[in-house]
Amino acid sequence: MADRLERLLNLTATLLDTRRPLTLDEVADRVEPRYPDDRASRHRAFERDKETLRELGIEISVESVDPLGGAGDVGYRIRPERYYLPELDLSDEEREALHVAVTAVRLEGDDAREALIKLGGLTGESAPAVADLPASPVLGDLFDATAQRAVVTFVYRGEDRELEPYGVVLRLGHWYVVGHDRARDAPRAFRVDRIEGGVSTGGAGSFSPPDAFDPEQYLRDDPLLFGEDRPVRALVLIDPARAGWVVEELGEEAVEERRDDGAVVVGLDVVNREAFRSWLFGLLDHATVLEPPAVRDDVVGWLRAVAGNEGDASHAGAPA
Repeated sequence: MADRLERLLNLTATLLDTRRPLTLDEVADRVEPRYPDDRASRHRAFERDKETLRELGIEISVESVDPLGGAGDVGYRIRPERYYLPELDLSDEEREALHVAVTAVRLEGDDAREALIKLGGLTGESAPAVADLPASPVLGDLFDATAQRAVVTFVYRGEDRELEPYGVVLRLGHWYVVGHDRARDAPRAFRVDRIEGGVSTGGAGSFSPPDAFDPEQYLRDDPLLFGEDRPVRALVLIDPARAGWVVEELGEEAVEERRDDGAVVVGLDVVNREAFRSWLFGLLDHATVLEPPAVRDDVVGWLRAVAGNEGDASHAGAPA
């Protein structure tokens, strides 16, 4: 995998740097790691690389190598005007708006100021951070695999998993990769920060996501409604720090009450108690179960068991 990635980078640089289209033989002479010596194998490997670059949005031009346009061998190149970002000519007001946007939302503390400098410099005042999104060493690999439709394998809770990734979704402050679990032959969602070690990525174009499958909707529907018990309506108070996240995930129709301090009370039809507790756990201490008493008592008992003591647990949210 590392050799192929290196070759893709070198292939991109080679096709960008040429002033004329290069034949496959010329490409093979210039790019390292080298393509196979067998011509048929070389052609197949090159076509795979070419398709991967196109799926990544890199347009490869196929042109005749005959300057008069006659029939014969074809060559390949990447035209710079179709690859590089054009000059944006942003106004001071537009740069100021970008400055506010990228400083308000950060990924693991990175405020993206370096990118702003490349776009013309810092203009205006920074905004206070209103969201600090989590990151993970494997997040980029999962986004790439989703874009390339490549199968990923990883270890999750001590078990090897093989997944066709349909999407990577941010839900209540955590990233999830959603797709088709090949071993279980069913859709599954995995929290990215619980993946153990790295992610291995297969070949591009290995699967096609179902047209009607929505990863975000799967995460909304999956956790609380799958089970055999009768549904119980639970009311949960969400503090202002997480109110926006929860309303976005559950939908405005779940809001039962909005309070002056920005907190909200949401209503949930709970079937799967274990999944409900896991959902609360993801909110840490930002959620409090209000009613019914049976659900609240169930959460309190669970929290006491987790804490390993019988102390007072009057705040029936999720522990850190």
